[in-house]
Amino acid sequence: MTRLRDDSLQTMGNGTELIVTNMHRNFTGVSATAAAVVRKQAERYKMQLAGGILPQCPEPISFRQALKLSRQPAEGRKHVLWHVRRNNEMRAALWARDVLRLPVRIVFTSSAQRRHSFFPRWLISRMDAVIATTQEAAALVPNVRAVVHHGVDTDRFRPPQDRDTAWRQTGYPGRLGIATIGRIRPEKGTDVFVDAMIRLLPDIPDATALIVGKAMAAHRPFKTELQGRIEAAGLSQRIIFTDEVAAANLPGLVAGLSLLVAAPRYEGYGMTPLEAMASGVPIVATDAGFFSSFIGDNKAGVVVEKPDAEDLTAAARSLLDNPMELALKSSNARNRAVENFAIKGEVDGIHEVYEELWGNR
Repeated sequence: MTRLRDDSLQTMGNGTELIVTNMHRNFTGVSATAAAVVRKQAERYKMQLAGGILPQCPEPISFRQALKLSRQPAEGRKHVLWHVRRNNEMRAALWARDVLRLPVRIVFTSSAQRRHSFFPRWLISRMDAVIATTQEAAALVPNVRAVVHHGVDTDRFRPPQDRDTAWRQTGYPGRLGIATIGRIRPEKGTDVFVDAMIRLLPDIPDATALIVGKAMAAHRPFKTELQGRIEAAGLSQRIIFTDEVAAANLPGLVAGLSLLVAAPRYEGYGMTPLEAMASGVPIVATDAGFFSSFIGDNKAGVVVEKPDAEDLTAAARSLLDNPMELALKSSNARNRAVENFAIKGEVDGIHEVYEELWGNR
């Protein structure tokens, strides 16, 4: 069990406004979006993170400690808000509110753009408020109080002073980097990326392609098959599986890239394109998640209709063969991330929902 911190003891005396849960053993896309918000919320509320560690966030407390803190809302608050993002976190919050009868209200963030199965639908129906990340996600769940897009920390992810230097500092070969970032599995289109790079790299001899992410046990045969394709193409030194990159090191890696490719067959929202855009990296992406809105009429990259290796290759080549176009889209990418998708907008939108539940609106 995680030890109660000294500042938690102090918060217990003063009462608590907010508990944010992170009850998952792995660092996932959900974890990344939560972490970006929590870093800002920690400056704003009497809050605690409950469950697992999130990078650069307050040290977490245990579920039992979260229950104890939820007995006493902060001064001026009738309820302690629990902000949850996963099924097991909804169950934990319902236990606090409905079984233990603690003064808890529950906020759930939903980004899925397909219909949930029965049990998650039932859990979501029990939430006090739902925040959807897109209009499409809002249409699939009840109790939606607001549509609030995920945001990116534009201070943490930012363009380097010199991209060539930033790429060299990654330690990978070549003069420029192309990457896809996410779990290695068919849903994420890792195979489409590999096939596109097998087509592209022979024509761009100074480029290296990175596959940044982890293959879970069920998808290790899929990864092995992809490695076989790469070896057969003679590109094992230029298409590299990096495994997961520590969250603290990810901004430096992304800043060194010249292009990010996101080719999922399905995506609820998708944060890696936003992190790349904030770093001034153009995107080539399938028309999934919220990618088209990120890129904005191909201002910050190129959207292809479906996860097709030939289409992705053509889109990537059109940018890499045209340095002026690549530079323009790089500038546009950073500007769109800052102006339309900065983390402050997400935190402020969430705050409006919190205020309603606290009874201040």
